[in-house]
Amino acid sequence: MRKMQRRNAQVAKAPADHAIPWSLPLLAARYAAVRRATEQLVEPLSPEDCALQSMPDASPAKWHLAHTSWFFETFVLERFVPGYRPFHPAYRALFNSYYYAVGDKYPRWERGLISRPSLQDVLSYRKHVDVHVADLFEKSSSGSLEISSLVELGVNHEEQHQELILTDVKHLLWKNPQRPAYIERWPLTPIRGRKSRWVGFEGGISQIGHEGEGFAFDNEGPRHSVMLRPFEIASHPVTHGDFLAFVEDRGYERPELWLSLGWDAVQVKGWRAPLYWERHQDGWRTFTLHGMAKIDSHTPICHVSYCEADAYARWARARLPTEAEWEVVASVAPVAGNFQESRALHPLALRDEPPAPGLAQLFGDVWEWTQSAYSPYPGFQTAGGAVGEYNGKFMCNQYVLRGGSCVTPVAHIRGTYRNFFPPEARWQFSGFRLARNA
Repeated sequence: MRKMQRRNAQVAKAPADHAIPWSLPLLAARYAAVRRATEQLVEPLSPEDCALQSMPDASPAKWHLAHTSWFFETFVLERFVPGYRPFHPAYRALFNSYYYAVGDKYPRWERGLISRPSLQDVLSYRKHVDVHVADLFEKSSSGSLEISSLVELGVNHEEQHQELILTDVKHLLWKNPQRPAYIERWPLTPIRGRKSRWVGFEGGISQIGHEGEGFAFDNEGPRHSVMLRPFEIASHPVTHGDFLAFVEDRGYERPELWLSLGWDAVQVKGWRAPLYWERHQDGWRTFTLHGMAKIDSHTPICHVSYCEADAYARWARARLPTEAEWEVVASVAPVAGNFQESRALHPLALRDEPPAPGLAQLFGDVWEWTQSAYSPYPGFQTAGGAVGEYNGKFMCNQYVLRGGSCVTPVAHIRGTYRNFFPPEARWQFSGFRLARNA
């Protein structure tokens, strides 16, 4: 058994240039880099690709480009630039996502009907916002904490939408019967897999949550104590090969394995395998951002819902870890792995031995479902004003995921980061690892 250790603050801390108060030149450089990276993500897409919406949960790439600019215009420029005139008055409602305090918003499920403004108009909107933000940087004092805090929030918000661009585009291209690729490059090479094993922890009282310097979303704090019973956690995430055994054992046909909500989804939505899996004469294939490919049995499973992860865990006579268990064991692991910058855009098989404490792929590859409902930490308080709508109002009917994925920007993630989605959601790069009581 391994003893619980206090979080190493240097592991969880964001990179040094995330510190607040910001040096405005450093913040300006980070802002420009993130904005540029977002536009690079849509370069492989046609204007038609950017305008389409494949389902109500997804948004067109053009909408993501506009909404992230709307965020800076609404919360930074309109507030801190005297006499600022919005790029277009209609955009205030058209590209508002869920900020009711700001005003009206266009229905999410109809975003694919916004044929105008054109993609070029939206790119002009982005340039307009960037010019005014750059001018604000030049005219602001270096100690302007309020401006730098809101810009940093907007930068992290845009990084979230970078990930959503890729997951939404993947679902869109999969809906096309031609199964076109986003990028024609397959990153995987055959590799010998490593067998997963159990790593034990003694439990006890530990601290979780963010504190100190470095950016974090409000839902990551306050830091607080948790009591953990002794437990074991798998050294690796569940793989495609592992999950294939569940499918072949008629896992999707056995109601005793499923939560009621999950079994309802199996029946109503016809789930028989993870999202994007297709059975061909030569076996199972899956759709990737590089096109259709045979499933690699050694890569972490992805595009499974909480309900599917829970059913698999019950089949395997195990359970999902709590988010507190996950954070404590991840606190001594480096924040490194297969992120968006690798350009693999797909989970990869483990190639090296896992670092201490013997847990592999905690960060990157796939977001890992936990059994924890998304709820406020003790002492959590929602921020005032419209920005307070960012996280707190969603703390209902969602489950927490940890660790980031192969399409998450590496600078965006940390050990305390709490992602959350409804239990039926499958279009994110979501996977899981197992845990059990010791």
